[in-house]
Amino acid sequence: MTFFRTATEVAADLRRGTLSSRELTEQLFARIDASDVNAVVATRRDFALNSAATADATTGGPLHGVPMTIKDAFAVAGLATTWGEPAFADAVADRDAVVVERLHAAGAIVVGKSNVHHLLADFGRTVNPLYGRTLNPRDKARTPGGSSGGAAAALAAGLSFVEYGSDLAGSIRIPAAYCGVYGLKPTPGTVPLRGFQPPGQPAGLVREFPSTVGPLARSAADLRLALSVTGEPGPPSRRSRLADFRVGVVLDDPHCPVTDEVGKVLSDAVDALARTGVKIHEGWPDGVDPRVQAEAFGFQVEWFFAAQEGGEPAGAAEQERQRAALGAAWARYFADVDVFLCPTVFTTAPKHDDRDRYDDQVFWIAQASLPGLPAVSAPLAGALPVGLQVVGPAHEDDTPITFADLAADVLGGFVPPAE
Repeated sequence: MTFFRTATEVAADLRRGTLSSRELTEQLFARIDASDVNAVVATRRDFALNSAATADATTGGPLHGVPMTIKDAFAVAGLATTWGEPAFADAVADRDAVVVERLHAAGAIVVGKSNVHHLLADFGRTVNPLYGRTLNPRDKARTPGGSSGGAAAALAAGLSFVEYGSDLAGSIRIPAAYCGVYGLKPTPGTVPLRGFQPPGQPAGLVREFPSTVGPLARSAADLRLALSVTGEPGPPSRRSRLADFRVGVVLDDPHCPVTDEVGKVLSDAVDALARTGVKIHEGWPDGVDPRVQAEAFGFQVEWFFAAQEGGEPAGAAEQERQRAALGAAWARYFADVDVFLCPTVFTTAPKHDDRDRYDDQVFWIAQASLPGLPAVSAPLAGALPVGLQVVGPAHEDDTPITFADLAADVLGGFVPPAE
């Protein structure tokens, strides 16, 4: 189906002239209107349709004419930047965020905004007093995760061809895992944050660490494409053949045990990778205590919110020394290993308002977040999607992206939900 194709495929058809951007955008709006998952909450239709008509008559960048949505935390000229807060409902942006500027320069057409958890302050759900709750297209009784739940749900439901979200406490990777799409948390600082802040905040107040912004998509190749037009360039992938990758693996831990369903799907995936010739190395890196790492990550989240108030929590200097030591431990590990595989989340998407083991949802994502490593959540097929987290060396974002891309045929990749 057209609406579940990748952005890369659609862009190629638009360049060839076998697909009309205007017609595609009109059809996408009709699909958004008919959807009941509440993923896309604001649109700018005249702008989008006029831009699409222009795209049909011209040539441009790698996303030329591709319609997309973006998380309602980025400034988009002509649309309110609400963060799900009613007080910001009329805070219409007069200029685009840097990410939006760069997407437009690449030819993408940002047609609207996807829903967020209120003030982005939750990783396990997407609900706010302005737009309400977003549902998971895989099972509407379940959460899409948060706070980029609208972004992941829009992709899974075929309402956007690529998305852009943010990730402080797993807000890209957890929704990607629950909705069965791909999501990338880049190395902090790879993608500029200007224009990603609540209305009224001065530019630059959101810190480059630990918050990051990055793409969500229906393929790892689309993650690479979106990052290439929005982020700073980095080195190419260490490997170009799947069988050449040296892969570290930890699929479970007593401090955050995975469910039986998740464990079985992950184990089958690693077995399938091993059969391709991938070299598997089991165990945590020397010098990395996953429990301590997860607990210390909570401090970094506290630091982020303190920064929004212009302050800094006590103990920040010591925590930064610990983080530097942890980064050094991972750097030593990645001298002999190319990527590290672990769960994205210990479970599949919970039911709405299920609070069982709620905070455990961030245990596995913290393993990449605290040391500032790039990480892809790649979808694995089960009764409900399971997220496989592919962690790479700092500033080598293309390495985990390439691994996820090359492994897609083995692991299954994105599968549209039953309709």
